[in-house]
Amino acid sequence: MDPIGDMVQSIRAGRLVAYPTETVWGLGADARSDAALEALLRFKGRRADAPISILVESVDALAALDFELGARAEQLAGAFWPGPLTLVLRCGARFASGIARADGAVGVRCSAHPLAAALARRLRSEGIGPVTATSLNESAAPAARTRADARGMCGDAVSLIAVEGAEAGGGEASTVVDVTAAAPRVLRWGAIRDAALLPVIGERRAS
Repeated sequence: MDPIGDMVQSIRAGRLVAYPTETVWGLGADARSDAALEALLRFKGRRADAPISILVESVDALAALDFELGARAEQLAGAFWPGPLTLVLRCGARFASGIARADGAVGVRCSAHPLAAALARRLRSEGIGPVTATSLNESAAPAARTRADARGMCGDAVSLIAVEGAEAGGGEASTVVDVTAAAPRVLRWGAIRDAALLPVIGERRAS
């Protein structure tokens, strides 16, 4: 039995997959496939102009994907990766429509969950992907926090990772920080709170 391999084959075939992270369940699609991204957007009911983050297994994977990793981004990744932090970085690679922001920046997530990390590693080793790192839910609906939630949402459209008992952390979604400019900017507060993050980025939280 090779559940990670089965997930990789589903992604290769253009299917959507559900995998656990240390926060909520993730919804994965091949980030280089326009058809897969279209299927993901339909599933979520999400606009095409709302960027979708991708999953990597390490900081080292960023160079191969043509990301620009400045000193502040390195500092943040060193402090919080793997973990519930999404970094928005400048990127020269081409992904499917719906991944990059209008200026070409892409959100990147490096999950601490062993199954998410294993999936990212396997995809890289087989030369496909990377996979998307958006939450498993319809837009504006709560994200799947348990396996039961995920199973109920998947139906026939999404392959659920076949590891019995595999669970997400069940906490808040990742904190998102834009590091494309000189001063990092928090786009969304989540699992990493201000007491941990702000000393690293040197920013005061707005009241």
